[in-house]
Amino acid sequence: MSLFAPSSGLTLQSTKGHSFSQLFSSHFINHVQVRTVPYATPFLSVNVTGRPFRVGSRKLKPIIASAASTVGTPKISFRGKNPKDINVLVVGSTGYIGKFVVKELTSRGFNVIAVAREKSGTKGKNSKDETLEQLNGANVCFSDVTNLETLEKSVQGSGVSIDVVVSCLASRNGGVKDSWNIDYEATKNSLIAGRKFGASHFVLLSAICVQKPLLEFQRAKLKFEAELMKEAEEDKGFTYSIVRPTAFFKSLGGQVELVKDGKPYVMFGDGKLCACKPISEQDLASFIADCVLKEDKINQVLPIGGPGKALTPLEQGEMLFKLVGKEPKFLKVPIEIMDFAIGFLDFLVKIFPSLEDAAEFGKIGRYYAAESMLIWDPETGEYNAEATPSYGNDTLEDFFQRVLKEGMAGQELGEQTIF
Repeated sequence: MSLFAPSSGLTLQSTKGHSFSQLFSSHFINHVQVRTVPYATPFLSVNVTGRPFRVGSRKLKPIIASAASTVGTPKISFRGKNPKDINVLVVGSTGYIGKFVVKELTSRGFNVIAVAREKSGTKGKNSKDETLEQLNGANVCFSDVTNLETLEKSVQGSGVSIDVVVSCLASRNGGVKDSWNIDYEATKNSLIAGRKFGASHFVLLSAICVQKPLLEFQRAKLKFEAELMKEAEEDKGFTYSIVRPTAFFKSLGGQVELVKDGKPYVMFGDGKLCACKPISEQDLASFIADCVLKEDKINQVLPIGGPGKALTPLEQGEMLFKLVGKEPKFLKVPIEIMDFAIGFLDFLVKIFPSLEDAAEFGKIGRYYAAESMLIWDPETGEYNAEATPSYGNDTLEDFFQRVLKEGMAGQELGEQTIF
């Protein structure tokens, strides 16, 4: 089963042939979309390591990355070198954001070692040659980030020491096992491998939504973040930058064609339940590249959004109707229908454990239908748009205009489509 969650609605597809509509039917459900791309906050004063992390019936074997077992910090910091002499290992290099990060880093002159699967892309549709073309300018290393031994051999085979690791890894579908396999274990593997071959800085692409962890992928990300911070505490020669972006443009583009065809814009409640400051893939890649050398981003959690004010689903819909020259027409869906669906799925899981991921997808949909992708202030109990930093120049309006002319080419939801 696969998923994706924009802040305005839901649509479910299943790679195993089961559709969400077969579990509870509704005439509108195919027109709504929900975003699972993660978001972030700097309020990491909460006790992350003190709370239990649920991993279902599966027990994770702890992977330890201690300073004692790694290559010592170079006498001269990599930050004093020219970019061409700085070796940056990028994992998740063929993902939605990863490929833009590789392009940005190579354009800045860094020596990029991009780790990729032999068959990359959605459902492994890209061949080696296509991956090499996509990551042109980087030294491509075909490997498996889920296998530490394999990854270490691949990094060793690159023939260079590593200065910086940039992780753009993210769960493909947000399911329970996939979240812990990728957002925690594979990401931890990249830390261990990078450290073994000299890395003294780690840039992590996380998500702003981990500030209120109710989902498995959020818990997995937080567990790794905590261990990354601990690594820096124990070795003063090692640093990190944790980047937590708000919504991506592609998660908000699912209804463009529907509105263009005269259909209503679907949203939950009054359309004001959630808001975000969406950021383009290029602007986010630029910010991540900034984290490689800029010392003001060392050992920090860095929430980041795009330019302009925060937008609710209602405002996004109004913007879209204005661009297509049509009178606004909305379909408002009660959020309670999500609660019913989740309750029903949780009941089914007790009888059919194989539906565990389906229940998790429902919870993901509910989360993004109701929670803003902005900084959460635990003192006020509210999201704070003004406190959510902005970066870049690309606006959601520009993105909508481009999609209306060119379609969603390059912005496909792929395995992240759910509702």
